[in-house]
Amino acid sequence: MSAMLAPVAMAASVDLPKPFVAQHRGQFTQGGLIVMQLQPHTQVFLNDAPIDVLDNQAVIGFGRDAPLQQQLKFVDMAAKTQTAVLELTLRPRDYQIQRIEGLPQKMVTPPAEALEKIRRQGKIKRAARAQSVRQTWFAEPFVWPVEGRISGVYGSQRFYNGEPRRPHFGVDIAAPRKTPVRAPASGRVSLAETDMYFEGGLIFIDHGLSVTSVFMHLDSVNVAVGDIVQQGDVIGRVGSTGRSTGPHLDWRMYWQQQRIDPALLVPPMTAKPSRAGKGKKPQ
Repeated sequence: MSAMLAPVAMAASVDLPKPFVAQHRGQFTQGGLIVMQLQPHTQVFLNDAPIDVLDNQAVIGFGRDAPLQQQLKFVDMAAKTQTAVLELTLRPRDYQIQRIEGLPQKMVTPPAEALEKIRRQGKIKRAARAQSVRQTWFAEPFVWPVEGRISGVYGSQRFYNGEPRRPHFGVDIAAPRKTPVRAPASGRVSLAETDMYFEGGLIFIDHGLSVTSVFMHLDSVNVAVGDIVQQGDVIGRVGSTGRSTGPHLDWRMYWQQQRIDPALLVPPMTAKPSRAGKGKKPQ
C-alpha cells in the first residue's frame, strides 16, 4: 500500500514524518545543519539527490545563500511504494555588512610572490575536504571549541579599505593567545598545518559523512593527520597566525560543499558579542 504524502510547505521548524524519521535536530534555515535518526530501511533524498545513510543516521546542510525552496523525500527501501515528500521553505537570513579601513594593502591583496603558495595550499585543503570517513560522530551534540567574545559572525559581508571580499563563513571567538582549543565533537583529523598563508595554524576534523570542522589562526597545532579525537580533547591553541589582526579562533564548518553556520549547532555562549567590524581579520 502506498503511503505517499502530499507535498506541504514547511518553515524553519519542521515536523518530519515519523514513519521515516525517529528524531531529528537542527534548524531549517540558510546555514543550518540537520541531523536525522531514520527509521530502519529509510533512504532520504534532498532535491532528488540521495543522501548517505549509516546506521540509520543521516545529515544534510544548507549553505549561506541556499535557495529557500527545498525538497526532502523519504523512501522505505524494504517497501518502495511507501514514500513521503516534503516541500520545504527555509528561513532566510539577514547578514551583517562590516567595513574595515586602514589595513596595509598586503593584507587586502596578496602579493604576487605569495600566489604560488596560495594555489599549492588550496589543493591541500581541497584534498582534505574531499575525504569523508564513514562514521556518525556528527550525531553527537556539539560544544564550543573555545569560549570568549564573539568578534565575527557567519555570513557577514566584509569590505577592506572599501574593497568587497567574500562573505565570512565562520564564527570568530576572541580569546587570549594560547587558550586551549578543544574538539567540538569527536572525529578524525584530516588536515593539520602550522603555516598556511591565509589561515596560519589550521586543523580540519572530519566528523563523518562529509561534515567537517575547520579551525584557523592557531598559535600551535597539537594533533596530526589521522588522529582520532574525542569531544573536549585539546587540538591546538588560540593564536593570530596567517592573515589575522588579533588572537581569536575562526571556527568554520562544511557539509559536502555547503558552508554551515557552527553557531547553530551549539548552546548560546555567555560572552557578549562585540560590535560588528571590531577585531576582524582579512578574508
